[in-house]
Amino acid sequence: MPGVNPEVLVWARETAGLTVARAARALALGGKKLNPEQALLQYESGEKEVSRPLLSKMAATYRRPLLVFYLPAPPARADRGEDFRTVPEEIRIESKGTLDALVRDIYVRQDLIKSLLLDIDEASAKPFVGSLTLDVPTKGAAAFVGELLDLSLETFRRYRRPEEAFSYLRKCVEGLGVYVLLIGNLGSHHTDIPVEAFRGFALADSVAPVIVINDQDAPAARSFTLLHELIHILLGATGISGSRAELRIERYCNEVASETLLPTGEIESQDWPVDNLKSLLVAVSRYGARINVSGSLVAYRLFAVGLIGQVSWVKLSEELRALWLSSKAAKKEEREDGSGPSYYVVKRHKVGGALIELVNRTMREGALTATKAGRVLGVKPANVYNLVGM
Repeated sequence: MPGVNPEVLVWARETAGLTVARAARALALGGKKLNPEQALLQYESGEKEVSRPLLSKMAATYRRPLLVFYLPAPPARADRGEDFRTVPEEIRIESKGTLDALVRDIYVRQDLIKSLLLDIDEASAKPFVGSLTLDVPTKGAAAFVGELLDLSLETFRRYRRPEEAFSYLRKCVEGLGVYVLLIGNLGSHHTDIPVEAFRGFALADSVAPVIVINDQDAPAARSFTLLHELIHILLGATGISGSRAELRIERYCNEVASETLLPTGEIESQDWPVDNLKSLLVAVSRYGARINVSGSLVAYRLFAVGLIGQVSWVKLSEELRALWLSSKAAKKEEREDGSGPSYYVVKRHKVGGALIELVNRTMREGALTATKAGRVLGVKPANVYNLVGM
């Protein structure tokens, strides 16, 4: 094996979102003569040659294949779309490595999906990708989205649980030829990505568009995120979205998505206790639960149509977020008691019916191996057959 270029070591650490101090601690470097940071800097400066065992440890810590470290120079950064997020710097740094690894994985999986569609002669361009512009008024864009999806709000709201309503909306979106995945980590809760850092990702490819939703978020919020990311695809805008919307494109996607799920006329026709924050908190929570959306979306609509000011909206959002986190913690304790659906049920839900159907069909036709199918689905090859029902 050739030697390792120290510049590659620096690139691998920085793209993992790790400072010298954090990486050195994770690698358990240092000793009596050198502190951890000094020890790592010796390798990164080329003063000391990295051993094969340490290189393997770096590959695991930085989430990079071992062979990458033997490249002659750091690779050029691939175009991964726009970053539409407004994120506090500490959260951005903390989540950078994990989020970059997730996005890289999504690009690989999407490329495999696209290649598979080409192999079976089903690679047709989707005319809706890039069909919308920011100049289209919110109500007109919302009407366009509803017609495109053949979306029935009455049907969406008829479901008893927000998860079921989301599944209905997801089928509408997947019916267009968009693959919708639920992913919030790299396969372990130790790599969970907070919603503040990453809410959704849209890959606006004309043949195989993909939407990824952070499943760390509340089930009631996922329908809104799905529509938000779909609008990114309609705008032809590939990129990552966060919780805060300060860029024009993010505000637009929020406005159109929320108008689609809760039209202005409806929100204005209700009697809201806007002068009493506690009463309003109860009212928006109940109304959201009744129509299968989050209370945060209802609060945003009240703000968007001018029924409450920004201060009240921010306070409501903070209270609703705190209630959700408390509920999430309680449900986690219940799951730890051993209850809950099986691995395959959960995984099928995360992967989505469209991708399960494509893999099942192409494997039966002999166009896809179990190894590649596992890569597409994000599971081990041995789990593919049970997952797709073969």
